[in-house]
Amino acid sequence: RASAITYSIIETAKENGLNPFQYLSYLFERLPNLDPTDGNALDQLLPWSDSLPPACRASK
Repeated sequence: RASAITYSIIETAKENGLNPFQYLSYLFERLPNLDPTDGNALDQLLPWSDSLPPACRASK
């Protein structure tokens, strides 16, 4: 189950033009400090969010 979740996140990142390694690194840095009372905080980490840093974007 954990592998399926991880693969799903990686493939969704790819489909949204992200570098999976950079995106996962970004998530692992941000998720431990996420404010659970902020309803918008998780939305900003989703692979289709415009607020992701340019480092997460795949180079073309």
